[in-house]
Amino acid sequence: MVKIMTTKELAKKVIQHEESLILDVRNTDEFDNWKIEGGKVEVINEPYFNLLDGVDPVAGKLKKEQEIIVVCAKGGSSEMVAELLEDEGFSNVYSLEGGMKLWSEHLEPIKVGDLSGGGTLYQFVRLGKGCLSYFVEVNGEAAIIDSNRMTDIYEEFAKERGVKITHVLDTHLHADHISGGRQLAEKVGATYHLPPKDATEVTFEYTPMEEGNDIQVGGTVKVQPIYSPGHTIGSTSFLIDDQYLLTGDILFVRSIGRPDLAGLAEDWVNDLRNTLYNRYKELSEDLLVLPAHYSFAEELGKGGLISARLGDLYQRNSSLQVDDEGQFRKMVAENLPPQPNAYEDIRKTNMGKISPEEEKKKEMETGPNRCAVEG
Repeated sequence: MVKIMTTKELAKKVIQHEESLILDVRNTDEFDNWKIEGGKVEVINEPYFNLLDGVDPVAGKLKKEQEIIVVCAKGGSSEMVAELLEDEGFSNVYSLEGGMKLWSEHLEPIKVGDLSGGGTLYQFVRLGKGCLSYFVEVNGEAAIIDSNRMTDIYEEFAKERGVKITHVLDTHLHADHISGGRQLAEKVGATYHLPPKDATEVTFEYTPMEEGNDIQVGGTVKVQPIYSPGHTIGSTSFLIDDQYLLTGDILFVRSIGRPDLAGLAEDWVNDLRNTLYNRYKELSEDLLVLPAHYSFAEELGKGGLISARLGDLYQRNSSLQVDDEGQFRKMVAENLPPQPNAYEDIRKTNMGKISPEEEKKKEMETGPNRCAVEG
């Protein structure tokens, strides 16, 4: 019987930088668009239809005793290939449960650090999508920032920690993944906060989140909104406990946010530059930057945390070192990646204008995140 590896088991390997060999049997175009990545992950692509008559096309690339994780779109074809490999004497073969579809939805909680008053900040890493969300826990209360569509894990985590979710916040109106913020807030009776400049077309009630109106969690920890437009007109960063800067999709560890997902790149690129080159420069260089996405496997730090000191980013992130305004605009324009999959429908879903079925939502989110300017 074929051995199954869960997404959680694979996530642990990726986060701990363990050497992992993945045999991806999806079609090459699907593989080229989106694959499992990690610091010590080696991936071989051989489409399933090339293996129907036997595993000879890949046998020479594999060792009989090594661990091999076979991956497909949904988990069916990978089981068949794993069985073929076992029949040929490969003794340590696994099929990834649920394939890339389930991998896309896995969230892995990573401790960021401590907060004043005995609180803790966690980063939830969505390895298959590059999304990052945050869990602020203080004195029996919790705030969730940039919630993914799969909200059960936040509820379960809160239950394990013995805390009540009281605030749910989105740094901006997302365009590459479906936010679970509003649904989570409704389910647990929390307050849902959204930047009003991003909410002019939403169809639901929300609490406007604006600079100067700090949010208290657990009575002691301050979540301070900082207006930081550029990715969207309403993009808002959060200064948490005067230690951590949650930058949303404005600033990443190795890149910066793209300003074009609402068709207003010409208008928003100036806002982006002002936020990065002026607004953030007013803040302490010692703040730990925690973005809402990551794009490169190399950004996975020790234990899986994606973060960087603000001052260090000004030294090593090349997108923060373009002094000429014209050159900055040119750099952004020339390095925009393809648009995210179904981004217009994702924006409409996050506005409440459409309500796709769950399977349709999964389909809409398929593929990598593309919120960054590619440096």
